[in-house]
Amino acid sequence: MNTPNIPAEKVIAQPFIITREFDAPRPLVWKAWTEPERLQQWFGPKGFTTKAVKIDLRAGGTFHCCLCSPDGMEMWGKWVFREVKPQERLVWIHSFSDKDGGVTRHPLNPNWPLELLTETTFVERGNKTVVTLKWTPFQANAEETRTFNGAHQSMTQGWGGTFEQCTDYLKQQTTKETK
Repeated sequence: MNTPNIPAEKVIAQPFIITREFDAPRPLVWKAWTEPERLQQWFGPKGFTTKAVKIDLRAGGTFHCCLCSPDGMEMWGKWVFREVKPQERLVWIHSFSDKDGGVTRHPLNPNWPLELLTETTFVERGNKTVVTLKWTPFQANAEETRTFNGAHQSMTQGWGGTFEQCTDYLKQQTTKETK
């Protein structure tokens, strides 16, 4: 007996979008996002430290870093850049990683999408910069998409803390540059 092809369950991803206006000029904000020594000073959720940042800033290049939680747990991340438009736009595939750069599952949630498409824009507004980050599951199955859709509050908290740390870093840098 032939079994008809039953289509897999389709779950529509609800993109996660977060926007922050930084009181800093766009060239400085761009450097904060793209230079390893700068990123290491602010990137990651509040309470985490960032180490071992490596960036090859070009389409096809990668970003690889380790975030350390307050209790000492290490989480590695990897970005593979798809588009780099200086001071305007970064597009990358975002994933968790091992220390050697291999793609891995989320260390705390096996149903988290293996990869996310990330689109980040940098818009100049006077002497300020508006950064908008958009995350969408990339080639995710239905369960991964449901998990992502249900985690927007957690993502808002994580990226919100990261953006707060970026705000503090940029404030320090702007103060240094005006002295």
